[in-house]
Amino acid sequence: MNANNLNMRDRNILIKKGRIYTPEEGISSERDVLIQEGIIRRIDKGIKPGKAYVLDAQDCIISPGFVDMHVHFREPGMEYKEDIGSGSCAAVSGGYVAVFCMPNTDPPIDNASVAEYVYDRGVDEGLCMVLPHGAITQGRIGKALAPMGEMGSCRAMVRGFSDDGSTVTDSEIMRRAMEYAKTMDSLIISHCEDVSLNAGGQMNEGFYSTLLGLRGIPPEAEEIGVFRDICLAEKTDAELHVAHVSTAKTVKLLREAKKRGLKVTCEATPHHFTLDDSYLVSYDTNLKVNPPLRSRADVEAILAGLSDGTIDVISTDHAPHALHEKETEFDRAEFGMVGLETCLALVVTVLVENGVFSLEQALEKMTLAPSRIMRLERFGYKPEITEGTPANITVFNSDLEWVVDPLRFRSRSKNSPFGGWKVKGKVIHTIFNGSIVLEDMQVSPAGD
Repeated sequence: MNANNLNMRDRNILIKKGRIYTPEEGISSERDVLIQEGIIRRIDKGIKPGKAYVLDAQDCIISPGFVDMHVHFREPGMEYKEDIGSGSCAAVSGGYVAVFCMPNTDPPIDNASVAEYVYDRGVDEGLCMVLPHGAITQGRIGKALAPMGEMGSCRAMVRGFSDDGSTVTDSEIMRRAMEYAKTMDSLIISHCEDVSLNAGGQMNEGFYSTLLGLRGIPPEAEEIGVFRDICLAEKTDAELHVAHVSTAKTVKLLREAKKRGLKVTCEATPHHFTLDDSYLVSYDTNLKVNPPLRSRADVEAILAGLSDGTIDVISTDHAPHALHEKETEFDRAEFGMVGLETCLALVVTVLVENGVFSLEQALEKMTLAPSRIMRLERFGYKPEITEGTPANITVFNSDLEWVVDPLRFRSRSKNSPFGGWKVKGKVIHTIFNGSIVLEDMQVSPAGD
């Protein structure tokens, strides 16, 4: 069947024999889901197909589409690593219907024109929502605030502001940013890092950095930044989201902030709850990330934070790089790894299979929590599978075993350390706004 025909918005789709996940009810018994004109019209057993196109969901779970608050699609300016087209393909392959792009592009997303460019490019691709975060400061250099109000009121409706990849070192500027964000019903997404402690660092400071002869990045570099931003969030009563939590003390600081009733949320990445710094004995540059892989004790603290709800969201920090930027000396290699196409599998394999929490709790951190924090209802997304809601759906098999092969990724870049890993959990179909954008793990082009 012609792929463009599959993506016509008026195409009726019937998802057969899947178990439905909803935050309120968990995972149901087997049901069918009928989609007409982009809307979920009926949920029941034994629905007759009629003229609807049938998607097989036998042995699968039907979930609200996944949401990633933290990706790097590199466009504009570094399309050789990833562009919005290839990034969107990677996203839907991982089951994502909405992704938020960090502003460390070239030029950075520090004004309405660039924000609208990124938003419009996502609309043109038509595979998923591609929504920009705006920079906190002009040029992301920490000297003067970017026009946050302009970005918030443009058609991209920017809600999150971050200088991710850099920290806002000037505390007065960060304070003012939080004050402005509060007036706009926006939030600050903080890359917490004391750069004076990080200078030249390549990996976590500790036993393995000494063993390998690599300059270390102490955990205090993150923790000092987190402490400062929590203090400023308390002073301003602003919403603060802490990106890519990596240390035990950071988890403790955030847990205490939440107990005090502060408007603080945070995220963890699959690589920070799966890998520790001992893996770097291989000198695999795909393991070089910022913040770095920490000690096993830090990993255990992140697992505890995920389990007890301190950590709200699972984000990928999908950070593509070209081959020549990774296949080089360790101290010259770029920081970052791709993650959109392996996230679900690592969540199932590392968290669910090991009893850190249930599959339902994992899905909440990949659907309900990020959509609530980012107010995704503004764009028509609801993290529910209910009659009358737009069809943004991920169908996946949590028991399906597969071997990670980065050469098969839809991302333009292949910089993943998980090649060869045997994992469980695979996305089978993705539906975005009532259109099939991934069928039987094959990405479909956008319709006319």
